[in-house]
Formats: sequence, C-alpha cells, structure tokens
Amino acid sequence: QVHLVESGGRLVQAGGSLRLSCAVSGRTFSSTPMGWFRQAPAKEREFVAAIDRSGTATGYSTSANGRFTISRDNAKNTVYLQMTSLRPEDTAVYYCAADTSPAFFPPYSRSRRDYDYWGQGTQVTVSS
Repeated sequence: QVHLVESGGRLVQAGGSLRLSCAVSGRTFSSTPMGWFRQAPAKEREFVAAIDRSGTATGYSTSANGRFTISRDNAKNTVYLQMTSLRPEDTAVYYCAADTSPAFFPPYSRSRRDYDYWGQGTQVTVSS
C-alpha cells in the first residue's frame, strides 16, 4: 500500500507563487514515477506535470509549461510542484499520484489511468 499526503495549498493572489509538497510512504520512492494533476469544479481531472524516477525527465501540460516546476527529493520521499505566475484559472484541487507499475518508456505518464495511487488533494485558490 502506498500513502500520499499533499500539502501547501492555500489562497493566493494572481501573479503569486506556491510550492506544493507530496510526502510518499509505503514503497521505494526512487523507483516510482510521480505526477501532479488538478481538478476544478465541474471539470475532469487533468494532467499538470510528471517526473521520472530519478528526477532527470519531466513533462508539463501546456498551461503549466514555463510557470510550474516539478521536482523530487528521493532522500525525503517527497515530490514538489513549484507554481509561479499563478492565474485564477489555476484554481483547483491539486493531487499527486504514483505510478507503481511504470513502463520502461516513456519515463513518466501523462495519463491519469496509469497512476494507481492518489493523495487526498490540496486546494489552491487564486484570486484575481
């Protein structure tokens, strides 16, 4: 069983920054690609960013590219999402997710269907 706990979400003004954290337990973290997704009210959960096992390969949605940075600290079993230049449309519940049965290639997935463990989510609200 894998347990994920997100933190760091809060209310922030447009243009501001936030760093989300996701602490992972119950599995060898360094062997697990990780992803961040988000879900706004009345919308489907969407991909935001993902990172491979080692932290050397990352991928972003079009919206996140250039503004968000995903990283991981395998010594701390934690994955981060640094968000800058936040916009009201970034308002959502942000979830981290673990892919415990990753393919050899690509090094991470952008599909929520490939992630089998999820955190409870952390609310990010961006005011205009």
